[in-house]
Formats: sequence, structure tokens, C-alpha cells
Amino acid sequence: MAGRFAPRSARASLPEQAVAPQQGAAPEQVAAPEQAAAPQQVAAPQPAAASQAAAGPVRPTPPSPSPCSSSPSSPDGPPLSREWIPPGPLDLRLVLGPLRRGPADPTFRMVADGTFWRATRTPEGPGTLRVAARGDRIAATAWGPGANWLLDGLPALLGAEDDPEAFVPRHRLLALTRHRRPGLRLLRTGLVMESLIPSILEQKVTTDEAYRAWRHLVRRHGTPAPGPTAELGLHVMPDPRGWAMIPSWEWHKANVDAKRSSTIMRAVRVARRLEEAATMNLPEAQARLQLIPGIGPWTSAETLQRSNGAPDAVTVGDLHLPGIVGHALADNRDADDEEMLTLLTPYEGQRHRATRLILLSGHTPKRRAPRMTPGNIVNL
Repeated sequence: MAGRFAPRSARASLPEQAVAPQQGAAPEQVAAPEQAAAPQQVAAPQPAAASQAAAGPVRPTPPSPSPCSSSPSSPDGPPLSREWIPPGPLDLRLVLGPLRRGPADPTFRMVADGTFWRATRTPEGPGTLRVAARGDRIAATAWGPGANWLLDGLPALLGAEDDPEAFVPRHRLLALTRHRRPGLRLLRTGLVMESLIPSILEQKVTTDEAYRAWRHLVRRHGTPAPGPTAELGLHVMPDPRGWAMIPSWEWHKANVDAKRSSTIMRAVRVARRLEEAATMNLPEAQARLQLIPGIGPWTSAETLQRSNGAPDAVTVGDLHLPGIVGHALADNRDADDEEMLTLLTPYEGQRHRATRLILLSGHTPKRRAPRMTPGNIVNL
């Protein structure tokens, strides 16, 4: 659910991915007595260096030992690597964080040395991507049949196509949060199904239930990720045929009810047509996804925020988000979707970015009731 990006004391903190900014980067400004330490950022590059990095080819490199694996080389051939200089401050933790489906996501890892690992299924096949900041550059290495595709899409994945300057804050809270988080950019994966399926699993259940179902299904029916990922336990999710072949009792074991599993089955049957939404504008992409029974505005928004990097894909129909936005902008924790959209009207075109900043601000209402009790159909 959208509220999962809000800070929680009970949730394991994510490792800081940062690099000290170069001269000229916006300094951290103390705006409140309880000013937390700001995450370090990758500084904006010099123009000459940026053009040189943009033209650099993707080339094979000798395999290097990974701090997270005992295997120094990939069984899928030599790894490919590239470096990229971002056009401005970049916080990898903030940018890549939305891809993480829970602390034990089998497709994503953030390790203590600041390295990010991602296993996915590209149009060219399975691939594993390792990303880390190195000074003012981003270093990436990829394994598997999808390695070239992943490296070609690295800039878009890290927000190169995003325009943070298009956002004009109209509230002091958002202005302060944007100043404290200059490295926030909206990612774009270019892959619809990898975000659509876990979003369907998150419909009308707690995030813990959805994360548990995602882990079970990917580990049991996916494939080990290419490259030196054995110790990380990374897996690539099944292809559309693999999802379609999962029997009903396996969905039951994963605590996924028939409504959600049937929606996934309908989606994977037309996966190729749904993937086309990654190149569409927001209204057309939403219409394409919502042609599938069981996919509505909430699911399409959660998907397109990641696959398309859509800055205006506001999540409507969420249990918590309207109250969080209402509390932050109007001191009304009981706001509904209609009031939330009214409050976000000044940010038309950037409403998803506005909600991200609100969630990152930590200005969320206190809990008034126990957490929702997770459901369990496994023993039925």
C-alpha cells in the first residue's frame, strides 16, 4: 500500500546509500530543532564528464569478487559493466526503495556496503543488476541474458528522465522535505508485469500478507538469479507462462485468495499487451491496465509509478494515504479520497511526487487503533 513508504520505527531501517556532494550542491539547512542527519547524495557532475560518461559503451569486464558472494564469476558468462554520471544529486536508497517488496524481497537486496542488487525478467531474459555509488559516478554491473538491457536502461531506472524542478512546493512542509531530500528522483523500470503482479497481491490486505505471498511465490516458482547471487538468495520472478502454470493449491499456500489469483491469471494471459503500457502516456497506460477485471485505479497507479515513472500517478483508493495527506496539508486525518485530491490540486501533474515527499517528511498521524489483523486462509 502507498503508506509503506512512510517512516516506521518498527520497520528495519534501510542502509544509507550516499556519496558526499561536491562543491555547489545544496547544503543541508536546519529548519527544525529535531533535525535528523540528511542522507548523503551523489553530487551533480561537471558537464564535460557527463557527456563523456553518457557516450561510454557497455563493455565486458573481468569478474570481480563480490562482498556478498563466494562465487567470483557468473555461470551465465562474463558480467557487463558501465558507469554513469547523474545530472544532479542522487540518493540510491530513495530512488530504488519503491522496488523493494518487504525486507526479505527475493528480487531485491540492499546490503550494508551500500550496494543495491536487483533481479528481474527483461524482454531479453533474466538479469541481475548491481548498482553502487563511486564518487560522483554510479557503477553498475549486470549478469545474465538481460544484462545489456538492464545497463542500457540504467539512467532511466535512476531517474534520468525525471524532472524534479517541475515540482513547485505550495506548502512549507513539502518545501522543507524537498530541501532535505535533494536526491529524490522518480525511477522508471520500463517493465509493467514486475510491478503489476505484486501490486495485485497487495490489494485489500496488509503489506505483511502481500510481502509474504510474493516471497513464497517467487522463491517456489521463480528461477535463481544469474550471477554471484547464491548467498543473497536472489530469484527472478516467473515468466507469464510460469505464473499461469501455478496450481490453485499453491496460491492457497501463499495465502492468496481466488479474487487476486484470478486477476493475476487474467493479466499474464495478455502480458505482452500490458507491457506496451510502459511506453504510453499516463491516461492511456491507466486505461490499458484497467481493461483487466480486477485492476482498478489503485493497482494501475501503484504499477505505473514504478514502470513509467509517472509523477502524477496519485494512488486513489488507499486505506491510509488520504488521511496522511489530509493530516499533513490540512490537519485532517479523516480526509477521504475526494478531499485528498482537492488538497493536491496545486500539484496537478506532480501529485505522486507530492505524496512521496509527504510520506518522507514523517509528518503522519499517530495510530489510534491496533494494526489490522492479517488474514490466513492457509488452514481453511
